[in-house]
Amino acid sequence: MASMILLTKLDALQRCLARVAAKTPESVDLLQKDLDAQDIITLNLERAVQTCVDIAAHVVAQHNTPAPSTMGEGFDRLHDLGIISEHTALRMKNAVGFRNIAVHEYQKIDWLIVYRIITEHLDDFKDFARQVLEWADGKTG
Repeated sequence: MASMILLTKLDALQRCLARVAAKTPESVDLLQKDLDAQDIITLNLERAVQTCVDIAAHVVAQHNTPAPSTMGEGFDRLHDLGIISEHTALRMKNAVGFRNIAVHEYQKIDWLIVYRIITEHLDDFKDFARQVLEWADGKTG
């Protein structure tokens, strides 16, 4: 059974993704014109990425392995441990790249890229969560 910490973080991730989905407009043009949607979507994507980073750190800490030195490295460690697929690790590292732009260079956000993330890549987060949960449930079962 997954730990309470892990379940709480996975629940927070699900809430972020639901908020993004609820605020996703029907076109990139509408997103580019809607400052409130931009803020809500960006904030929740940042939170989703950070939650995944936190989950990775939590899981890695349960193993006899050094702590990751970067956010992206946590996903590599999960892949090395057989917890997530290589594809998922790569996708999550890409998400960290977006998060870094959103946090540090907000004025440079390309809303077409954001629109692609929210319409084509939210399942990357869901795949990550599913793989981690399958690992957590399998390690005690």
